[in-house]
Amino acid sequence: MGQELSCGERGRESVLFQAVQDGELELVEAMVEAHPSVLELTTGYGRLSVLHVAAANGRIQVLSMLLGRSLNPDILNRYKQTPLMLAAMHGKISCVQKLIEAGANILMFDSIQGRTCLHYAAYFGHSDCLQAILSAAHFTPVADSWGFARFVNIRDGKGATPLHLAARQRRPECVHILLDSGALVCASTGGNGYLGSSPLHLAARGGSLDCVRELLAWGADRHQIDSSGRIPHTVALKHRHRACAALLNPSSAEPLVWPSPLKFISELNPEAKALLERALKDANMEREKTILKETEYSVPSPLDFDVGADDNMSEASDVEQCCICFDQNLNLVLPSLGNQESQISAKAAAVSRVYLPWARSPDWVVAVQERSLLDAMRLISLEVAVLLHLLSHPGAISTRPLGKCRLKNSIL
Repeated sequence: MGQELSCGERGRESVLFQAVQDGELELVEAMVEAHPSVLELTTGYGRLSVLHVAAANGRIQVLSMLLGRSLNPDILNRYKQTPLMLAAMHGKISCVQKLIEAGANILMFDSIQGRTCLHYAAYFGHSDCLQAILSAAHFTPVADSWGFARFVNIRDGKGATPLHLAARQRRPECVHILLDSGALVCASTGGNGYLGSSPLHLAARGGSLDCVRELLAWGADRHQIDSSGRIPHTVALKHRHRACAALLNPSSAEPLVWPSPLKFISELNPEAKALLERALKDANMEREKTILKETEYSVPSPLDFDVGADDNMSEASDVEQCCICFDQNLNLVLPSLGNQESQISAKAAAVSRVYLPWARSPDWVVAVQERSLLDAMRLISLEVAVLLHLLSHPGAISTRPLGKCRLKNSIL
């Protein structure tokens, strides 16, 4: 608890907290040296400590100095919020990192809605803070006491996970990070609020196409109902988000989703994962164009996707079947490997035949001799993880000697 002040000390309190807020390190140090007890002061009603004020305002130098004086990094204000929660709320990544480094507990709940620092980062859309907290969860005591998977899906007082909050607040980057970290895409809320809502229900309510896209790509169920019996499509219509409603209509084409199991994706190296992610977005964008072409909306593209490469595609092409052509859509431009190309093809063919019995048939033509797959293999540094996954679905890859290699919606 903070120290009660006499009228004569109010001036000192005001100067101290103003100096902390403004990041005046020398003045704060001088006051602490002259009167060490000022470190125990708190603001009036909110009971904010100097650590809270420094963290909320991103004053990393002041924060570091205060932590160096052995202040408790988990000190609470009136609402049981920690400095880490306030830093995450305001997107002060350097302070988030410093507090975690100082041993701040990432598994503390406020008294307002029972939220953690992870909820705050997701709700306010600070993806860098979100990632820092998730990274810390692998190494802090949370990993031993709760486990990482449980922490990612931690619920607040209304049963909302960080993914629910990110989806409701239209935070697509945070939605992506959470899903990539193992957040449950079909988790339902409990308690008060939007009872029984999935993240897709809340994305439909918020009207974020990017959040809807991301959730659908990770397998969100368009048929899932909330406690009122509504599917996400109904929620989107109610809130007049017609473009979202079109994508969420259960009668429209099924979206492409990440390959299963998730473990396969998490173990891919970054280059391979990026390759699959781009291909997935590419194909789903074509699906969206088909679904929305009869509406008056011009659907915005994801930030990292360029639809220009698809402008010249024929309506009679395989795109209507939600196929992905590595050559045509990914436009991989990589240097030739010369004689190494045949070695790559031989290696991939051998691995395929070892792990895939159906690929041992003499009638089957190994598609890795296609230029498109060679490029893909170069991109992932000769690893055949992606290739093996593609080849493990016989109906998803062309076996014609001269045909283009395409991924179909049956494998994604």
